[in-house]
Amino acid sequence: MVDVKPRIADESMDKSKVWKLMEITDTAQCRSLKLGDSIRTAKISRLIYTNSGVAILALASNAVHLLWKWPRNERNSTGKATASVSPQLWQPPSGILMTNDTIDNSPDEAVHCFALSKNDSYVMSASGGKISLFNMMTFKTMTTFMPPPPAATFLAFHPQDNNIIAIGMDDSTIQIYNVRIDEVKSKLRGHSKKITGLAFSNVLNVLVSSGADAQVICVWNTDGWERQRSRFLQIPSGRPTSNILDTRVQFHQDQQHCLVVHETQIAIYDASKLEPSAPPITHATFSCDSQLIYASFLDATVCIFSASSLRLQCRILPASYLPQNISSNVHPVVVAAHPSEANQFALGLTDGSVYVMEPLESERKWGIPPPAENGSTSNMSTPPNGASSSDQPER
Repeated sequence: MVDVKPRIADESMDKSKVWKLMEITDTAQCRSLKLGDSIRTAKISRLIYTNSGVAILALASNAVHLLWKWPRNERNSTGKATASVSPQLWQPPSGILMTNDTIDNSPDEAVHCFALSKNDSYVMSASGGKISLFNMMTFKTMTTFMPPPPAATFLAFHPQDNNIIAIGMDDSTIQIYNVRIDEVKSKLRGHSKKITGLAFSNVLNVLVSSGADAQVICVWNTDGWERQRSRFLQIPSGRPTSNILDTRVQFHQDQQHCLVVHETQIAIYDASKLEPSAPPITHATFSCDSQLIYASFLDATVCIFSASSLRLQCRILPASYLPQNISSNVHPVVVAAHPSEANQFALGLTDGSVYVMEPLESERKWGIPPPAENGSTSNMSTPPNGASSSDQPER
């Protein structure tokens, strides 16, 4: 070993260039907007931006859908979702609501799920009863199908064919259903409890599934619907689970790496090989460019991680967006990322409220990425066309 004294002029010793975690502690450090709701709802169970980025759709635990649309005007020339302009809670002239079919009039106890078509024209949704297909312009129910049992617990449109839907069920099966001909094409079995997550990759031609068994991730080939592989998550031994969050899966924009979210961990796997914290995690999602991961926690904190290293980049404390007099039991249960604004996301809370979050205009982003360890960089920072398929889990 050679004893080398650091040079005073060395850039690595310049304190002004030392990375520091961005921490937001009050309302002056970010922009937040509570979305108005003239319709009183219960807990927000599901939340998503429309693919065009001009609206947010929520599904509450009382089986009612809420749709907020942003106006296009002088203050908002793009018409896209923003925390600077209030949207309108949209309803068609008929005044009807998109309300899911329920069983025994107890929607609060049901598993809620929905999926949007690519053109934002239709939403497929379920709240314990039959699956409903709604027209997003008129809110009219186009059709209902698959009365329980079993009940649907997760829905996903096939990326190449909107007539094909993967339906996760509470009996642990996955049904591949063709809406046009009203027929189940395949029934997939690989989990022991209800299905909690489904994600398609149009690059690998696979469907990844997760279940309430918490530890098993399965990969299915979409050509013949055969199971290619499965993997057990590394849940910390002796760690009791609280059923706050079922395991969820989501594909990176490179369509090769898969984000797996469990209350004990956030992990990224190479889906082609399935090779591979604080208060419980309630939900997490990639930003639209897959460079960030937005994660919410049981204590209402929101953490923003660099997706390339899974290192914390920004922490948003509850006091920066929640009223001071709010109950300590109120926290986010679902996070949705804007489809084209990488630094905007929305939170759905247990009290039925929805918040849109953005950094200050002067900051423009949620902190800066932490420096790479030992000079390493992630292969996921490259565009999808240039992405490699390293078999090493990022963290």
